[in-house]
Parts: sequence; structure tokens; C-alpha cells
Amino acid sequence: MEPATFGKVLLLIGVVALIAGGIFMLMGRMGVGSMPGDLRFGRGNVRFYFPIGTSIVLSIILTVLLNLFLRRGR
Repeated sequence: MEPATFGKVLLLIGVVALIAGGIFMLMGRMGVGSMPGDLRFGRGNVRFYFPIGTSIVLSIILTVLLNLFLRRGR
């Protein structure tokens, strides 16, 4: 891979990571990480968090959005 192409790929990865980080910060402020159905266990210094409710809600939202965008492209 040429250095110029590799640089573009790295910039694209950085932009995607920046956007994803911003989305996760906004979701945290909206309380998405503490929805009903999210499992949290803790004992001593060990903590386990499994976001089942959040995963289901995000899956439904992303499915609807992708269907809207893909149908619009036809």
C-alpha cells in the first residue's frame, strides 16, 4: 500500500473513531447506558456490565435507519 493511501485510511479511521466517541458521549448523557434490562453485577473489585436493553434498542434504531437509507437509494 502506498504511503498516501495508507495516510488516507488512517485519517478515515480517525474520523470514524471521533464520530463514534461523540455518539457514545451523547448516549451517556441521555442515560442510554442505564436502561431497564441492562445487567450489572459487582462483588469487591470485580464488576460486570452487560447492556442487553441498550443493545436491543440500538439494534432496532439502526435497523430502521438502515432500511430507510437503503430503500431511498433504490
